[in-house]
Amino acid sequence: MTPTLATSTTSRPPEGAAAAMDRSGGDASSALLEVRGLHAGYGKAEVLTGLDLRLPRGNVVTVIGPNGAGKSTLLNALMGVLPARGDLRFEGQSVARSTLEERVMMGLALVPEKRELFGTMPVEDNLVLGGYRLMRQGQRQWRQGLERVYTLFPRLKERRAQLAGTLSGGERQMLAVGRALMGDPKVLMLDEPSLGLAPLVVREIFHTISQLRETGVSILLVEQNARAALEVADHGYVLETGEIVLQGPARELAGDPRVIETYLGAKRAPAGETAGD
Repeated sequence: MTPTLATSTTSRPPEGAAAAMDRSGGDASSALLEVRGLHAGYGKAEVLTGLDLRLPRGNVVTVIGPNGAGKSTLLNALMGVLPARGDLRFEGQSVARSTLEERVMMGLALVPEKRELFGTMPVEDNLVLGGYRLMRQGQRQWRQGLERVYTLFPRLKERRAQLAGTLSGGERQMLAVGRALMGDPKVLMLDEPSLGLAPLVVREIFHTISQLRETGVSILLVEQNARAALEVADHGYVLETGEIVLQGPARELAGDPRVIETYLGAKRAPAGETAGD
């Protein structure tokens, strides 16, 4: 399947595209999160204009695009932070009218671009707060999440008594991801996880994303670092000025001349680096 060029304000995948997106060979029914005709914005300013998107179970789906394209708006609308119009389904059920807290309890988690940590609290206390969903459900095994996070990010275990506000940028990103994982989410949404990080740390973060996928977590990844995002993703969408203009398997998008010219440049480099590094 070749990347699909959107020809209207919506971007519904062509027949058969959904099956190709599922790494496990599933069909359309395997979609964990599905959006059709999503409109969202700020006040009277509409940013997203009829967007369609699918996240199959166990997949990493990335949305790339320039600043101001509406990538963060998309995640905030899906999470319920922003009001939105359109058909939003999670596990086949409509959640368009569900509140932010209800979506958290269903198993959606968002790691925002600014990470939103409690800087005056220790690392471990920040993580414990992430277990809110499981605590509310009366699941005592939420404490096991700490060891899971510490296994994934050994540096956090070393710094578990350190105040979150004193961590490095890479460590804060690890903590933000770890806090989200404490709720054992079904869908993990990551907003620009590589932003402001050194290339070596970026590679570590994207390696972690690959590891999470293997554990069954479905990931919706918003990124400006298109090369790194497409290397780790199964399927990709290109978002420009609130519309999906191109989509397809990530590997094919990475080889598409339009994507190379606009987002990758002529030189291919390893994840976490940009041409000319």
